[in-house]
Amino acid sequence: MEEQYNSLLDNINYPCDLRKLEVDSLPKVCEELRQFIIDEVSNNPGHFGASLGVIELTVALHYIYNTPKDKLIWDVGHQAYAHKILTGRKEQFHTNRKYNGISGFPKRAESEYDAFGVGHSSTSISAALGMAVAASLTKSKDEKVVAVIGDGAMTGGMAFEAMNNAAGNNSDILIILNDNNMAIDPNVGGINSYLLDIARSQTYNRLKKDIWDGLGKIYGLGKKTRRLMQLTENAIKQAILKQSNMFEALGIRYFGPVDGHDVVYLAKVLEDMKHIPGPKLLHVITQKGKGFTPAEENQTEWHAPGVFDKTTGKRIVEKETRPCPPRYQDVFGLTLVELADENEKIVGITPAMPTGCSLNYLMEKYPDRAFDVGIAEPHAVTFSAGLASNGIVPFCNIYSSFMQRAYDQVIHDVAIQKLPVIFCLDRGGLVGADGATHHGVFDIAFLRNIPNMIVSAPMDELELRNLMFTAQKVLPGPFAIRYPRGKGVTPEWKCKMEELPIGKGRTITEGQNLAFLTVGHIGNTIVKVNKMLEEHGLQAGHFDMRFIKPLDEDMVHHVLQNYQHIITVEDGVIQGGFGSLISEFMALHGYKNKLEIMGIPDRFVEQGTPSELYKECNLDRKSIFNKAMKILTKEFTA
Repeated sequence: MEEQYNSLLDNINYPCDLRKLEVDSLPKVCEELRQFIIDEVSNNPGHFGASLGVIELTVALHYIYNTPKDKLIWDVGHQAYAHKILTGRKEQFHTNRKYNGISGFPKRAESEYDAFGVGHSSTSISAALGMAVAASLTKSKDEKVVAVIGDGAMTGGMAFEAMNNAAGNNSDILIILNDNNMAIDPNVGGINSYLLDIARSQTYNRLKKDIWDGLGKIYGLGKKTRRLMQLTENAIKQAILKQSNMFEALGIRYFGPVDGHDVVYLAKVLEDMKHIPGPKLLHVITQKGKGFTPAEENQTEWHAPGVFDKTTGKRIVEKETRPCPPRYQDVFGLTLVELADENEKIVGITPAMPTGCSLNYLMEKYPDRAFDVGIAEPHAVTFSAGLASNGIVPFCNIYSSFMQRAYDQVIHDVAIQKLPVIFCLDRGGLVGADGATHHGVFDIAFLRNIPNMIVSAPMDELELRNLMFTAQKVLPGPFAIRYPRGKGVTPEWKCKMEELPIGKGRTITEGQNLAFLTVGHIGNTIVKVNKMLEEHGLQAGHFDMRFIKPLDEDMVHHVLQNYQHIITVEDGVIQGGFGSLISEFMALHGYKNKLEIMGIPDRFVEQGTPSELYKECNLDRKSIFNKAMKILTKEFTA
């Protein structure tokens, strides 16, 4: 570790060490902690801006609250780097998001300080309320529960469901609204505008400060004084009704906004908040990327910037020595613009990921036809259904693992009504360093059993374009197209699109005795396996099924009638997935071929590079090649 850390942070391994310091030492701790994160993340990429923005808040929380007995819940979880460093993982932080390293998100199995696992968003208030009620039921009345919700998580409907319940329940929880006006991209919608208004209102904030100055010390006053303060509070509440404070209207006492980068003042505020009973919300204003100028100035780009020079702020990108295939997400975004040029009814929808899914291309050209609905996947789906019911052609782009949050809406609002919503599921398969909460491995299994649903997976960029073209041209009903994170395989991808026959696959190669049936990008691994087999004078059949539903039954019959050994390969879960579909087909039609299903095993896969994770799941080129060689030669051993 660099010399600059041989002061306060070097001697802080757990929050109990932090609490030994005088409060006026906390700014120095924050300074060192901020530099620690800059140094580490510049070399080991991760979520950067969000964690820099909550350093003072993190230090103040662990200084005032008796963690881990008191519970802190981080929402969304990528705000928690400083929390991890202060809670026993400083020496392991260089393994953050790496294979067999610590998770980039709070994780209960990793530390007793991680009170609740958070990879998606808007869950903290619900979890906090459950913990508070549990503490009450078990008579743990001195246990405090704090939910820190920010980075756009307050736009999720679940947060409001929880606040409504919390107010009615009257449990003792503190909600800290970390308001930085950002998710990955800038926050959108009425909630964001409301928070900006309330933060800027001088009259409102002056009145709330008066309440704060009185109530902050109310626990130390006599009965008459407390009664007077309560009457004063009620009178002031009436005076500020014109401000229509949403939280107060729900029955949650609102305090703030306060400066989220004044750690000494935050510590004082939090100490006072500990003694105010019931549900309450502290509005904290922070700046995403605080303390690192490039991250302050371009918050979207520095959400997770990759490797960078910590001195100059220059991002370090490896130069390609050959023509580089585009990212699937960019193919989606640019193709959508092409389609929108030709069809004025086409629109795009995303739940808070316009840059991540490349819907920003459509936003730039047709801003009135692209909709960022906030972190609200269920709403995104039903909003799309409403558009489709009135003749619009919606391309609803949701990350595969996030689509899990809108499953009921897919069934109830789209599929039952057979509405032509085109679901583009980005990040299908194993995504890498974000780990178990973000791997898109369940979509094939949970979509293929829905009536009226078409489920497809392109093997390359050209197929993605053609599937998008087909979906908006045919409009047969709900149409899902799932594709992976990262680069494709075809540098020259931009060609004329053509309509594909729905439910029809394609033959890549015919072969000897063994046939591979694949869906999606992982089919390119089988192409490489076949090239390796050719070096040994062997050839396996390879069939890109392209559609999981409807299945190309003619092609499957052909394969089962001509090949003794069948291997299905998918980057989704084995249980209930594409391989299971082929097994069902074989049972239905009485086939006795030898079938092996290769896919994601029945467990949650943790973080690592995609190559490490696919190898762990035996879906790498070498593992599949060895299996094929054993079948084709019966004697070959790698």
